[in-house]
Amino acid sequence: MQCASLELRRTRPRVFCASLADVFDTDVDPAWRRDLFDLIELTPNLIWLLLTKRIGNAFRELSRARSHDWLMGRDNVWLGATVVNQAEAERDIPKLLQVPARVRFLSMEPLLGPVQLDRLQISDERELDVLRGRTGSTAQHFVFRPKTGDRVDWVIAGGESGPGARPMHPTWPRMLRDQCAAAGVPFLYKQWGEWTDEDWGEHAGYQDTAGVLPSGEFELMSKGYSPPFDQHERLMAGNVRLDGRMLMDRVGKKNAGRLLDGRTHDGFPEER
Repeated sequence: MQCASLELRRTRPRVFCASLADVFDTDVDPAWRRDLFDLIELTPNLIWLLLTKRIGNAFRELSRARSHDWLMGRDNVWLGATVVNQAEAERDIPKLLQVPARVRFLSMEPLLGPVQLDRLQISDERELDVLRGRTGSTAQHFVFRPKTGDRVDWVIAGGESGPGARPMHPTWPRMLRDQCAAAGVPFLYKQWGEWTDEDWGEHAGYQDTAGVLPSGEFELMSKGYSPPFDQHERLMAGNVRLDGRMLMDRVGKKNAGRLLDGRTHDGFPEER
C-alpha cells in the first residue's frame, strides 16, 4: 500500500488554465492575475499549464505581480506559447526562452505551415535550435543570448477544427514529430482537425498513386492527371487542394482522429 501511494505521487494532476482566456492579456485585471498566482502557490500538488498567445507580455506582467524570476522557483508551473507557423516561431519562441520558467512548451495548434524548430533564423547571422538549447552565429553581439540549456521542453501539435477549419498538410506534423524525436523532446499530437489525408481518389472513383518528392511535398497522379485538378474533379472528390500538391478530405474531427502514420503520440515532459 505504501508503494502504491508513492507511485501516485510521482505524477501530479495537470491543470490547463484559462483555455478560453489569456493570463497575460493586457486587458486582464492585475488583481485577477495576482489571485491566480496566490492559488498556484497554495497548490504545489498541482501542475499548472499557463498557455498564452501574448508571450511578449509574460516577463513584464510576472514582474508586476511577483518578480521576473518567480517561475524559476515554481516546479508546478509550465509556461507555453502558441505558435502556428515559422514566422511566429521566430518572433515568439525567443520571448518564451527569455522567461525563466522551469518547463516551457509550445502549442502548435492549429498548425498552419511547416516549422523548423531546430533551425530558427533569428537574424541573417544567427540560428537557434530551441529543441537542444543551442545557438550558432559568427556575430559578436546578439539581441538575445539564451543560457546554456534553455530550450523548449514539450511540443503539442494539431490541426484546426470548426466550421471554417483550414486543412493541415501531413508533412507539417511529421516534420515536428521527427525533429522532436531526434532531440529527445516529448511530442503530443492532438488531432488532425476537420481534414485528413485520406486518398481522395477513392471518393472520386479514380485509382491514384502518391509519390514523395525530394522537397518533402506530396504529388498525386490520377489517370494521367496531375495538379492542379479542375474544379469539377475537386468537387467530386469532396476535398481541397493544399500547397498545390496534397489533396485533403474533409471528414470531420471525429472521423479524422489523432493517429499520425498509424500511431498516437502522447509525449509529456518529466516532472522536475
